[in-house]
Amino acid sequence: MEIIQLDDYNILIGDVWSTLNTFLKESSYSKMAILIDENIEEFCLPIFKKNTPNFDFLKIKINSGEQHKNLETCQNIWQQMMALDLNRNALMINLGGGVIGDMGGFCASTFKRGMDFLQMPTTLLSQVDASIGGKLGIDFMQVKNSIGLFNNPRAVLIVPEFLKTLPFNEIRSGFAEIIKHTLIDNAEQWDALQSIQDLKKVDWPAYLSPSLYIKKRIVDEDPFEKGIRKALNFGHTVGHAIEGWALETSKPLLHGEAIAIGMICEAWLSHKVVGLPMEAVEQIVHFILKIYKPYHLPESAFEDYIHLMKKDKKNESAAINFTMIQPIGKGMINQTAAQDLIIESLNFYNQLYPQKVGVD
Repeated sequence: MEIIQLDDYNILIGDVWSTLNTFLKESSYSKMAILIDENIEEFCLPIFKKNTPNFDFLKIKINSGEQHKNLETCQNIWQQMMALDLNRNALMINLGGGVIGDMGGFCASTFKRGMDFLQMPTTLLSQVDASIGGKLGIDFMQVKNSIGLFNNPRAVLIVPEFLKTLPFNEIRSGFAEIIKHTLIDNAEQWDALQSIQDLKKVDWPAYLSPSLYIKKRIVDEDPFEKGIRKALNFGHTVGHAIEGWALETSKPLLHGEAIAIGMICEAWLSHKVVGLPMEAVEQIVHFILKIYKPYHLPESAFEDYIHLMKKDKKNESAAINFTMIQPIGKGMINQTAAQDLIIESLNFYNQLYPQKVGVD
């Protein structure tokens, strides 16, 4: 088992079960609840129960999907917590992907002014991204993570075995965050990624730690996103807008699918604004297109995308805030781009595909 130590909690990777059982046995929680959705109940909860046979957990269940990451679902969670007579001396275990972790942590942190929680991320996306940094929250009015807070869990427990339960599109989605981490902070790791030909054959534990250490270093330096932590938003200004808009359509995108589009657009913006060589842009584009299926950005949605970007919580003025890269491996925070240039970046993405297509 590998342990990544942060200031006030640890991330455990691998065979975490003995440590978890010891923690639960030695703790004096009044009750222990576990937050899940229907997919986790079928595929991951049996693994969890098999490895924690001596404990009873009160089950809180919600519907899966980013479209449910909202105040209505929070109210549902709080109602279940109240019905189970949980108090501030209880423990919440968030077993699931980023939606479960973000929303479960948010609900635990606000219920009766706060109770302890553990994060057990089960998707590649949540294991390499949401597990560090204490960001919790929900979406509101199509704006991603616009209501929330910073609060750390007691621990994060990463079990690579859970990745075997995932459909391929979830693996592909999570890989986008690994790409992002290398582009903003580790050119050597970016070079290493180029050897990947088939995501179905990747030994994921080998890629978890390097990605987590990139995020750990940045979060340690800037825990509340006042400076360098904004580098982690590369691809997310455009990507979040596309994701939020698509959630209201018949073809919603997974987070990583939208961020992959965002990284292409923002790599092009990096060329125009901070001088990233076009050769580097082409390398990024080639690698991302090799992995992610095409998705047409309708021109009728461009105005909506810009509107959502203007609502982004990273903005500090009327200008839309970006993280750009120059060179590969170095994020440059607090960059801005005019609206016409942003629209050009969307058209740059669209022209990569000759036909109007959607994600398969």
